[in-house]
Amino acid sequence: MKTLSIDVRQAGTADATAVSEVHRVAWSQAYAGLIPHRPLTEMLERRGEAWWRRATRGPATLLVLDVEGTIAGYATIGLNRARALPQDGEIYEIYLRPEFQGIGLGRKLFGEARRLLKSLGCNGLVVWCLEDSEHAIRFFRRHGGMDVAEGMEDFADVRLRKIGFVWP
Repeated sequence: MKTLSIDVRQAGTADATAVSEVHRVAWSQAYAGLIPHRPLTEMLERRGEAWWRRATRGPATLLVLDVEGTIAGYATIGLNRARALPQDGEIYEIYLRPEFQGIGLGRKLFGEARRLLKSLGCNGLVVWCLEDSEHAIRFFRRHGGMDVAEGMEDFADVRLRKIGFVWP
């Protein structure tokens, strides 16, 4: 029996190409039909390899889920941007390649992101997702999130409702 190496670690600049690809395929799968085509395409084009290389050195922490040398997912974390909520930390993004979903790897990445925020002194965290993103809503509810806030996200001429999930 072979043992797989699965690791969550902080991303380096060498991970930029792989994270860019995870972003492209995960967002295409998650948001096709939710976010209008043009703004989604523009977002995917804007956040290419160079953008992710800069993100590894930015103010947010970029974590990657490494499965046997393949970047299967990523999460970006940092301080809560919604001042109306008392939680200190925020998971800005958490995505997996579609072929790695549904087998517990999202739970692993989410758990490591939460642990890192806690170790940095953050009390509680918030995660936002689009209201029509049923997969994300099920994931956050299944992992103990309480939906306590609402907001709007603008995509060109379309405003979409988002939900804020919190954990103590």
